Amino acid sequence: METFVIIGAGECGVRAALTLREAGFAGRVCLFGDERHAPYERPPLSKTFPPEVKPIVPPETLTEAGIELMLGARAVALDPVERAVRFDDDSMARYDRLLLATGATARTLPGFESALTLRTLDDARRIADAIVPGARLAIVGGGVLGMELAATARIRGAEVTVYEAGDALMGRAVPEPIAAILEARHIEAGVRIVKNADVTGASSHEIRTGDGACQTFDLVVCAVGAVPATDLAETAGLDIDNGIAVDAHFRTSARNVFAAGDCCAFAWRGAIVRLESWRAAQDQGAHAARAMLGDLTPYGTVPWFWSDQYELTLQVAGLYRAGWPYTRRAAGANGLLLFQHDEHGAPISVSGVGEGNSVARDVKLGERLIERDIRVDPAQLADPAVGLKTLLRR
Repeated sequence: METFVIIGAGECGVRAALTLREAGFAGRVCLFGDERHAPYERPPLSKTFPPEVKPIVPPETLTEAGIELMLGARAVALDPVERAVRFDDDSMARYDRLLLATGATARTLPGFESALTLRTLDDARRIADAIVPGARLAIVGGGVLGMELAATARIRGAEVTVYEAGDALMGRAVPEPIAAILEARHIEAGVRIVKNADVTGASSHEIRTGDGACQTFDLVVCAVGAVPATDLAETAGLDIDNGIAVDAHFRTSARNVFAAGDCCAFAWRGAIVRLESWRAAQDQGAHAARAMLGDLTPYGTVPWFWSDQYELTLQVAGLYRAGWPYTRRAAGANGLLLFQHDEHGAPISVSGVGEGNSVARDVKLGERLIERDIRVDPAQLADPAVGLKTLLRR
């Protein structure tokens, strides 16, 4: 009987396992996760305290699908020649085809090793235990994760200080006008924001800066990004390029080995990209599963992510390019959309912010414009009287 092994029981790995069954694969599907928790969704970890434990699927769904789930199983070695994976308890799993869905880990910097990070359910629980009304929280990093945590902690009554090394919050993810709207909301809520911060080190209770000063807090969380979990692939000799290098079908440089989700880097419209988002993990897991079964349809899904901060929701579709010009468009009562275009006038990204889901429909329509590579007159795009659906039809 054919055996397909999946390393990583997160959003990507679970979706791949289920897609194999939905596509009619009748062999063994073995899903290994290094955590002891049943597969859970990560987005709620920074948005709710106490952290909401939201299963990716009910546990019985995997059982009923005949998927063998092994938890607390950390893969330590891969032999593509022998087609075998070894785990930290010296057990082995042999495969006919293998999917690496190992995800990413929190980035740590020299001098910051003892600061807390937020990546897993256990991380979230440790942080939540310390965030009580009046607690003093420092967050190193003003990216999307750091600002979500700041909002959640402030709502809970903590005193929050964010240290950002750059001159703008979320600078790699969203255009400055949208970042400014979110920053103003944080300041209104009482968050102290320090930009161009020269933080040289941190522990779980202390921040050190370049001028020699030291400040103490009840809790310090380092939120300076994530790095792809490529150790298993690297030691096996697979090609690495800011992630496990894969082709349009999520095949790695090793025969019968695939990779998808946060851990992989792939070509999208001429650029090598690596995505860290809930929906990308789902989409890529499903696509990789079909490729493992021989479907060689190229992957072309438009990237998309969202963030909830207070009553505001941020959504971005496509790949935002820092420094590129944009076209502004009002959305809803107080919402804002920003479109970026390529040299031919076709949108390459749309970023939106507004209360609740007020910009969701327009971002979705913008996503479809990107997907279909439709050239749009910027003047019409900027005019709210011209419906995006009308532009899509054209």
